[in-house]
Amino acid sequence: MKFTHAKTDFLEYLEIEQNRSQKTIANYDHYLTRLVDFGGDFTVADINQELVRKWRLWLNRLGTNLSDELQKTTLNYHLIALRSFLKFCNKRGMDCMAPDKIELARTKRPQVTFLNEDELTRMFDQPDTATEAGLRDRAILELLFSSGLRVSELVGLDKDHINLKRREFMVRGKGQKDRPIFISPEAANWIQKYLDMRGDAVKPLFIRYSGRKTVDRSGNFHRLTARSIQRLVAHYALMAGITKHVSPHTMRHSFATNLLMNGADLRSVQAMLGHSNISTTQIYTHVTDPHLKEVHSKFHHK
Repeated sequence: MKFTHAKTDFLEYLEIEQNRSQKTIANYDHYLTRLVDFGGDFTVADINQELVRKWRLWLNRLGTNLSDELQKTTLNYHLIALRSFLKFCNKRGMDCMAPDKIELARTKRPQVTFLNEDELTRMFDQPDTATEAGLRDRAILELLFSSGLRVSELVGLDKDHINLKRREFMVRGKGQKDRPIFISPEAANWIQKYLDMRGDAVKPLFIRYSGRKTVDRSGNFHRLTARSIQRLVAHYALMAGITKHVSPHTMRHSFATNLLMNGADLRSVQAMLGHSNISTTQIYTHVTDPHLKEVHSKFHHK
């Protein structure tokens, strides 16, 4: 079977049988299309270790607008997509390469950046809460730190998703997995203040107040995009005099770090972050390692 035909079947399988999100399907389509860009109109049976090796070399030299080479994590996304595709083909009884023969590139453990209590306080004080946009921004900052939400999860929230009295709600994260989200009284209070000032029946929780497409054809305000939230987080960090790079994911790191510093166990943090594997949560050992030193000093004697 031609690769392009099998790819179409695979993407339909992801949508119908695996119930994967449209964003995930679009990403897989993008990564696998790059194999077609490299290899041309080949068959599934043509995929072998030599083809994959040459494709990896081609990808590595492809580069981006920021670098002459693709990052190793981005390269691995392409390989993971091909692995999933080959696994699908094996299930369908096609003659193809075994997916486990594809090895991922080695990557460095990411450096975790988080904000301390003083930095968070300074940052939260920056929005002008006398305005509706400022109240919105304060609510966003408080919610990101209080909940550990991914920015993609936050932008998809509607007003009726959050129970501000119970201060908890469910969110559907990566892999279409649901998890409970809990928020602080402070975060709930700022969200309520923002909604009270808005006083509208618009569905999205956080909406735009500027830009060409602020309002749609029905007169409803558009929800904020992930990119908009990235910009506003970076803006308020700069206003607060924080020189390191700060993003919505920094707020998520700060959420996890705060939990661990106050005695939460790694498994609980894993569940609250929505990590499917504990190894992903173990990037926060920068918090637990100093604690081990304290235990050693306290309990180990000559």
